[in-house]
Amino acid sequence: MTELRNVQADLSRFRARVLVASIAVVVCFSLVAARLAYLQIVRHDDLLEQAENNRTAIVPVVPNRGLILDRNGIVLASNYSAYTLEVTPSKIANLEQTLDELSQVMEIATRDRRRFKKLLEESKSFESLPLLTRLSDEEVAKFAAQRFRFPGVDIKARLFRNYPYGELASHVIGYIGRINPAEKETLDDSEDQANYRGTEYIGKLGVEQSFENQLHGITGVESVETSAGGRAMRKLASSPATPGNTVRLSIDIKLQNLIEELFGERRGALVAIDPKTGEILAFVSKPTFDPNQFVEGIDSDNWKALNESPDKPLLNRALRGTYPPGSTYKPFMALAALETGARTPEQSISDPGFFMFGNHRFRDDKEGGHGMVNMYRSIVQSCDTYYYILANDLGVDTIHDQMQRFGFGELTGIDIFGEVRGLLPSTAWKRKAYKRADQQKWYAGETISLGIGQGYNNFTMLQLASATATLANDGVKMKPHLVKEVVDILTHAPTATTREAMGEVIAKAEHIAIIKSALVGVNIEGTSASAFRGAGYTSGGKTGTAQVVQIKQNEKYSASKTEERFRDHALFTAFAPADDPKIALAMVVENAGFGSQNAAPIARRIFDYWLLGQYPSMEDIEAVQKAQAPAPIGKPRTVAEVAWPPEAR
Repeated sequence: MTELRNVQADLSRFRARVLVASIAVVVCFSLVAARLAYLQIVRHDDLLEQAENNRTAIVPVVPNRGLILDRNGIVLASNYSAYTLEVTPSKIANLEQTLDELSQVMEIATRDRRRFKKLLEESKSFESLPLLTRLSDEEVAKFAAQRFRFPGVDIKARLFRNYPYGELASHVIGYIGRINPAEKETLDDSEDQANYRGTEYIGKLGVEQSFENQLHGITGVESVETSAGGRAMRKLASSPATPGNTVRLSIDIKLQNLIEELFGERRGALVAIDPKTGEILAFVSKPTFDPNQFVEGIDSDNWKALNESPDKPLLNRALRGTYPPGSTYKPFMALAALETGARTPEQSISDPGFFMFGNHRFRDDKEGGHGMVNMYRSIVQSCDTYYYILANDLGVDTIHDQMQRFGFGELTGIDIFGEVRGLLPSTAWKRKAYKRADQQKWYAGETISLGIGQGYNNFTMLQLASATATLANDGVKMKPHLVKEVVDILTHAPTATTREAMGEVIAKAEHIAIIKSALVGVNIEGTSASAFRGAGYTSGGKTGTAQVVQIKQNEKYSASKTEERFRDHALFTAFAPADDPKIALAMVVENAGFGSQNAAPIARRIFDYWLLGQYPSMEDIEAVQKAQAPAPIGKPRTVAEVAWPPEAR
């Protein structure tokens, strides 16, 4: 039987389906239109920015680091541009294999690999790290021909810091190095975060660190069009970087070089200051190091050699090394006696060669003593007994209060980081320094040795030089500083460092005149007379010898029987010309013995150059170096062969 279809019903169903489909199509197109309207109108600005960002990239422009000059404009730190071969670890599947393959194209030394691995440990994987630096044009061309084989490896042009004088004045200048994680975290939390985008290096020591804000400059930006692969195609816009300012130091690099040559291989420190301004003319710490080693990242062997050397070349001895001042302390003790009224210049003592305190005999440096000694002779002849008695009469707290005025045991406020305070003892200090009650007590016998600059006394050469400069400047204490001025890179306008006095005149003029007269006598008829014989100017000075280790009470000290590093230090303080001082200094030559023999001759050459323009010949320099050589075994000392008991140390 043939089935009869209901055409009308089929047509109705078809029309319903078409209607539903039409509605669905209309809804879909409405949604598409709504989405297009949302994207084109509502999200237009946002999406346009994203599209632009995909097409362009913002690249930071690292500024040229500012120059560092000496007082005469000689460049001590500059920049140069060079090509580097750089690796981005995150873009490389097998780093070791890539390095091995690279070594077949480029010459990669073992130390280059070690340095790279050290940088890898300190950096994030997405950072570009230098593998080879200062590439020649031939090396650049050689890699460019093989670049397609090494994704994640590229040639970049970078600015490098250069220290043209190498080790000379390295503790003053400092160096720059890669920003470590701790420094990165500090920068991220500071207002300077944006200014360090793209920057990988920062000042680490000395002026490079302390004047980082002045030297770094202002980072610029470039907007560049990029390809789909992320390669820069063309520059769209730019805001240039502003180079760092020029920092001019107060030191004279020629004077600095002379002093470092005079020290030779000896360890020690010297600070020379202009008493009237506080400008530091020379700031020496020996031995030194080459800051250029740190610019590209120092390799582990060189770092180990520097860090583990018994000579401690990385220690800034002038800023952070502390030493007993020895007899250079005596003029300040004498001034304290005048200021407190404990002594008059004419008052004399009879020196038998020792001072008895209880059952202890504190010996003088001269067997049999100096006879009748007044204040002038006590300084000129460096009589220990005079100052044993004086220290006992003054007491530790009076000594502390008087010496503190000159800056002993206090920070000078110098304009580089890292200064230490040293130690100026007092009863209050000892109570805080020790835990046990018997250790906290100050014993009267401990005061005696303070008078000759021994005992607990420990100061930096910067403090001793500042105190000497204050004395030379008739009691006016100026703030010592290494930076003379900062020159704006845009306006070329110099901003001078303020000549900042640290306080009122700290002693009576008539008292200072008495002490300065005695110090002049030291260089004319006293312990340093031989070093200054025939000088074309009048100077004042004071020699000192400071003990390094204690010896038993009844034993005699002999340099020839003592290991070199345990021998006495040689110290000297001086200023010149005496009537109008233009330079004052303090110095220590470690384990060299007598200040008169091994320190004063250096000061003489310094004054000759600074005041008379006489630069010593190489033969003269070598003669001074030879005189400082350690005494051979078996050769006895000819002066001060007498040991002090521990209480006098």
